[in-house]
Amino acid sequence: MTQYGFFFDMNRCYACQACSIACKDWNEIEPGAEKWMTVYEWESGTFPNLRLHSLAFSCAHCENPACVAVCESGALYKEDEYGAVLVDQDKCTGCRKCYDACPYGAPKFATDEPDCKMSKCTMCVDRLSEGMQPACTMSCPLRAFDFGPLDELIEKYGDVRYCEGMPAPDATNPAFIIWNPREKTPLLPYDVDEAIALNQQRGDLGTMFESEEDLKVFDEGTIGRDELKMKHGSVIELMRATRNDMA
Repeated sequence: MTQYGFFFDMNRCYACQACSIACKDWNEIEPGAEKWMTVYEWESGTFPNLRLHSLAFSCAHCENPACVAVCESGALYKEDEYGAVLVDQDKCTGCRKCYDACPYGAPKFATDEPDCKMSKCTMCVDRLSEGMQPACTMSCPLRAFDFGPLDELIEKYGDVRYCEGMPAPDATNPAFIIWNPREKTPLLPYDVDEAIALNQQRGDLGTMFESEEDLKVFDEGTIGRDELKMKHGSVIELMRATRNDMA
């Protein structure tokens, strides 16, 4: 078996959701929390060093998948040709042990009902068998994705398999290569003090802030999503964490 995998460049993604929509369209998935391809958005930093992040992630199709190891019904298995982790829904009991075991939250559920069966990314093995690429990879307008044999991806892009906030890759050995955000380089010199002074000149509208600290120190909860969170306690939490704010 040749292990196939995904590459993702965080610098190219601007959370347009084209990959998620293409995935749902190809696999005929209803709108809602059953997002095989999930686009996470969060922010970090404070003025003037703000950063918006986005991560499009479906399943790492791990070489040592934790979900397969805990599935008592035998519904989850690793496919032989591409190394895809697949689920046989006829065998799935909806116990959710796979979700508890998966560090990436890849198993998906349409509802919180206890009898809801799991579904997940299939690596588009149906498309691969026809000589096509996965739907998500082909749909990205900025070409943030690549797909192919994992060893070839590593040779091309390196072997980094996590970004800040993702679980360590040691336990499951994910077939997922990532380029983390590059350091921001200002295109023009930027005077923070002058920017603050200019923004305080609002005439009859009054000032929005009094000092630089007002732009850097926030009460807890002011920032909606300040970290990457890939696992959630309910479909409502998942929908909130993947709400599209950037695009």
